[in-house]
Amino acid sequence: MAQTFDCVKEGIKAAWPICLGYFPIGLSLGVLAQKGGLLPWQVGLMSIVVYAGGSQFIAVAMIGSGASIPAIVTTTFMVNLRHMLMSSALAVHFPGVSRRFLALFAYGLTDESFAVNMVRFNRGGWERRSALTLNQATNFTWFVSTVAGVYVGQFIPSGALGIDYALTGMFICLLVFQLRGPVFVATALMAAFCSVVAYLWLPGNAYVIVASTVAATAGFMLKRSLRHRGGRP
Repeated sequence: MAQTFDCVKEGIKAAWPICLGYFPIGLSLGVLAQKGGLLPWQVGLMSIVVYAGGSQFIAVAMIGSGASIPAIVTTTFMVNLRHMLMSSALAVHFPGVSRRFLALFAYGLTDESFAVNMVRFNRGGWERRSALTLNQATNFTWFVSTVAGVYVGQFIPSGALGIDYALTGMFICLLVFQLRGPVFVATALMAAFCSVVAYLWLPGNAYVIVASTVAATAGFMLKRSLRHRGGRP
């Protein structure tokens, strides 16, 4: 019992910096979702079922623009595919663990919790129960903050405090942080070009899926080509 308590304590200690970062972002998502017409229970359900900040911001934007359900589901699915790779990378640290535990652990995995868990596992001495606690603590914080943001949004007039630009600013920030080399810049430019062309030629919001698919494929091919040539991506 004491060992379990220590594992939970270590997990919470590792999780609190992530939780501090999640809370204001979750609040902003909740406010944007409220302005987009979503109810608290809908935002809460999204945070439980999807639990991926970037995808939820995308979903809120697409819902606000009147996108179809298939387009929203397909786009968020593609954005979240990286979670499969992250879960696979950490699975090697759970030999002989039940599938139920692995499923629960994978469910609570995000970019931030993946990074912290990977570092801790590589250092050694990191218990799987601590890793699970970290994931679920950040999950709970995200859920609470997004739902709280919906209630806060009811007291913020539409367009006040730059809320109408918050989503655009969020995605610009995410994009800038991803531009870590020529391949990433080329992929971003390809996505912008494909998005504009597809927007002019395709009906509805299909341009989002087309642009993201073409740009991601082109970026992957370019990166693999550079590696084969011995270049630096």
